[in-house]
This record gives sequence, C-alpha cells and structure tokens, in this order.
Amino acid sequence: MHLNWLRSFPALPDRQDPDLTPSALARAELESAFPGWDLTLTLSPGMGDTWVYDRIGRSVILTGGETGLLYGAYALIRAGLAGRALPEHLESAPAYGLRMIDCWDNLDGSIERGYAGRSLFFEGGRFAYDPARVRHVARMMASVGLNVLCVNNVNVRQPAQSLMDGLLPDLSALADLFRPFGVRLMISVDFSAPLGCGVGSADPLSPEVRQWWAEAADRIYAEVPDLAGFLVKADSEGQPGPHTYGRTHAEGANMLAEALRPHGGTVVWRCFVYNCKQDWRDKGTDRPMAAYDTYKPLDGQFAENVILQVKNGPFDFQVREPLSPLLLGMSRTPLGLEVQLAQEYTGQQIDLYTMATLWKEIMADLPAGNIRAMAAVSNLGRDENYFGHPLAAVNLFTFGRLCWDPAGYDPEAAVTEWIRLSYGFTGAEENALRGWMLRSREIYEKYTAPLGLCWMVNPHTHYGPNPWGYEFDLWGTYNRADRQAVGIDRTGAGTGYTLQYPPALRERYENPQTCPDGLKLFFHRMAYDAVMADGRTLIQRIYDDHFEGAREAEAMRDALKALPFPAPDRQVIAERADRQAENAREWRDVVNTFFRRLSGADDARGRRIYD
Repeated sequence: MHLNWLRSFPALPDRQDPDLTPSALARAELESAFPGWDLTLTLSPGMGDTWVYDRIGRSVILTGGETGLLYGAYALIRAGLAGRALPEHLESAPAYGLRMIDCWDNLDGSIERGYAGRSLFFEGGRFAYDPARVRHVARMMASVGLNVLCVNNVNVRQPAQSLMDGLLPDLSALADLFRPFGVRLMISVDFSAPLGCGVGSADPLSPEVRQWWAEAADRIYAEVPDLAGFLVKADSEGQPGPHTYGRTHAEGANMLAEALRPHGGTVVWRCFVYNCKQDWRDKGTDRPMAAYDTYKPLDGQFAENVILQVKNGPFDFQVREPLSPLLLGMSRTPLGLEVQLAQEYTGQQIDLYTMATLWKEIMADLPAGNIRAMAAVSNLGRDENYFGHPLAAVNLFTFGRLCWDPAGYDPEAAVTEWIRLSYGFTGAEENALRGWMLRSREIYEKYTAPLGLCWMVNPHTHYGPNPWGYEFDLWGTYNRADRQAVGIDRTGAGTGYTLQYPPALRERYENPQTCPDGLKLFFHRMAYDAVMADGRTLIQRIYDDHFEGAREAEAMRDALKALPFPAPDRQVIAERADRQAENAREWRDVVNTFFRRLSGADDARGRRIYD
C-alpha cells in the first residue's frame, strides 16, 4: 500500500492494543529504524510534547514527555531517512498546543469538499473503516507533530448528532486506534442539538439547555475521556446559533465551555460568520469585514477553554487573500488559525498547488501572541494514496512542520525533506521536482486569479473558470468589473476594510504604490489602462499572467511526466498533470476573453484572445 512519505519508514510495529503508550511506540519505532543505536529513552511526564536529544559518542539519549518522546522519535527518523545531520544536542517544543486536522466527513461516507475519495471513517450512517489505514493516518499525523483530529463535518447534519449518543462506543473504538500516536479526537456538534432531543430551546442562557449540554458532555467523556473537545460552527451559512435567541457568540461558546470544563475539553468556535444573503446591489456591505465586526467587540469575553478559529484570509480560502485582520485584533482572546488543505479553490487535488510558501507568507504578518492552535481542513480520503493527487501529500506534511515550529519553518527545506522521504530520486531529479512544486502555487495563480481577484470559479463545484459565476449571487463575492475598471476600493475612502488593520499594514494596503501586486485588485479599484510598477498596463498584466501560467502548466506537465515516479503514483500524476494543463488553457482563454470584451484592449504581443 502506498503511504506517501511513510513509504520510507520501517514497517509499523504490529502492536494494535489500546494500552500501547506513545512512549512505548517511540521506542519500538526507533529500534526498528536504527537497530544499531545505543538508545536510552527517558520519560519525563512534566515535559508533555517537548523532547530533548543528546548524542554522546555512539549513545543516543532521548528525553521527553509521554508524547514528546514520540515526536522526538519521528523527528530523528525523518532526519535520518532524509540524510540530515543532527547536532550533538537538540531541544524541541511545539509552538501551539492544538495542532489539528478538521475532517469534513459525513456519516453517509461523503466528504464535503473532499477530493480524495470517500470518508476513511464513515459509511452508511455509521463508523466503517479499515483499522490498518486508520493507524497509518495516525502515524502520518504524529510523524509531523499533529495531535488532534476532528472526525466529522463542521456543517453538522443529522444523523451526525448520533456521535453524541448511539455511536459513542464506536467513537471510543476509533479513539483507541489514534491514542498510541498521541492523537486525540474532537467532534463537531450542532449548536441546536437540544431542540432535537426533547428540549424546547437551544438558548445558551436557558438553565435547561445548559443542563442538557452538561449531561451530554458527561456521556461523551465517559466513553472517550481524552476527547479534545467540540468544534462548532454557529450562525453561519444557515446554521443556527446564539443570535437566534438574541445572545452573543461569547454567551454561546461559554455555555459549551462550561459543559466541557470538568473534563478538560476545549470549545473551538469557528469565526466564519457573514451575511450569506447579500443583495449584489448593496455596495455598503463588504463581506471581508464581517468576522472582525462580529467578534472584535467581544474580545476578552470568552471563557479560558474557548479558542476562536479564524480563517487565514477574510474571505474563504481563495487563491490569494491578505491575512484576516481578526487574527491581529483580538489581544485578550485565544485564537486558532484555520487553513484549508482540501484544495477547494486551488485545484481540488487535480491541479498541483503546493502550499509550503503560502504557510510562510501567512506567518510573516502573524504575531505569536495569543495564537494557541492551528487547524487545517483535511485533504484525506479513501483513495489508495489518501490524497487524490500523490503530490498533494506534501501539504499535510509541511502544515505539520509549520505547526510545530513556525519561526524556524523553511518551505524549501520542508519540501526537500518530503521528497526524500517519498521518492528515491537522484539529485537532479529531486531538484527538478522541488523546483516545480515550489513554483506550482505561482503558476496556478497566474492562470486563474488576476492580482487578488476572488471567486472567479464555477458556482457550487468551485473548479474551472466563470468570471461572473458569483457576481450577482447572494454570497458577497463581487469584483464589479465593468468596461472601465475592476476591483473593490477597500481603503478608508472606500468600504473601510483597511481600517480594521493595525497602522503598518493599513498603510501598506491603502497606498497603491506599496500594496503588493498580488493583492492590488483586492484592495483597489483600477482602470484597465492603469500603469503597474513594471510599466505594463493592468490589462496587459492580466493577459501576460494568463498566457504565462498556461504555458508553465504545460511545461510542468511535461517535466512531471519525465520523472521516474513509482507505480501507481506515476500513472496518477501523469493523468492529473494532463487535466491541469487543460484546465489552465480553459482559464487562460475564458479570463482573457472576459476582460478583452469588457476593456476592448488588444494584447500588445498579438497573441490570440477569442472574441
């Protein structure tokens, strides 16, 4: 079975008993990987996830907490298999306590925005999984330091509520498989759940409702005592929430936090809240401002065991967005950063889109401060290679590396390590693959989204070009392209969105001269004949990017097909590279034709743009 970067690891120790501890697994993994080592493992419970490595001559000493020993073992294995030399002394601790993968799996086996097959965990309204594959998922997560998996869709639908009742023994059995790898489960819950269980309300200030949640938590933790907590989406995209009862999100989250507190559980409360029924004629409402406007006034009002989970950008995982200002504006509230491994708007695990550089870009403007967690929407599924596209595995791998050490994270080094663990390539082959993987995000951006424009995709499927697909819809997704100009003025003189940022970022984005090219049309409305810093007009830059992106996608296809990937990766990569090249051609022609028809401007280089 193909296991991505784990293919180079020794065979998984065949010990499936639920009493196996992470520290015992760490010893088994190290002894299997390095049978000649003079190895000493020292368990220090107070160290938690932290580990310390010392080498004295031929003796290797690894010290850490129960899970720290396991993370240290995997770090040593990764380094050894990737050919990296280790110093004589090394200490390592994770930057964030919760390092999460959020699955959008439904109990019927489908996955919302899933691009790697059906659910690994559910089918037919029940748990249905291959224990061996589950253990490999747990090992993948642990090998890069990830420690929480939210097993079901945040858009909770019946009968998902049965996770809190009838399926609890099955949830417990699944937790047993993850526990030796230091991975705790979390579940998504429906804020309105009491309504379907004989309670006439879901008002978070109702004593009856609070009691119902307390009893539900007691039942769940009796079966899964180390459950990480609840993930909640409320008052968002039709989901019920505290606003239904005239309550704040702090009151709603704190009610759940009270129920979880005796068990040590955490409420992870998603901040994806906006008006999803906006009239396109309304130019006074700017969707990217919604999360900040909703949560900033509540700063400091949330319980200690509540984490607000905020998407990296203010929209919805678009090809390029600025950092969400909410991540910079809640100084008295624990926050979690949410990203999307599932490539909903970035190629759907058909088109190659390596996110390693995206992680670095996000962290550049993100202060350490009150960030307590990182979460990524899962790109896992039941496909043989788990990820649909074999090369999409790099995104989960590099996300784990980022979560552990954002300050020391190096995209090139992380991608190099993944390649060396996954494929036995020569130096030239490794260099070629790494080069294309690190450029893939830029290539995808060139042939899809011009300079920060968002939502130019086919509605519902979100794959393929449709420049006006969302332009007159209810979702607040407007670019307002006309014959003279395109983009939204989000400065203080426009919608006021830039005023949500601290002064330094506000000044950078407000000034067209200092606003990064990749975000120009996100923050500014520009005429087609506006001259860019390099002397090209805006419309020429749009044409050039799309022609270049499509050409580079073809070159990347040819390069990938020439590399000696093993089967079955070789066939899957070749098939998806062909599809990507075709997708890039379609994007190029549709977007260029769209702007040619609006602007009336010819391509200065005389390339064909369709009428």
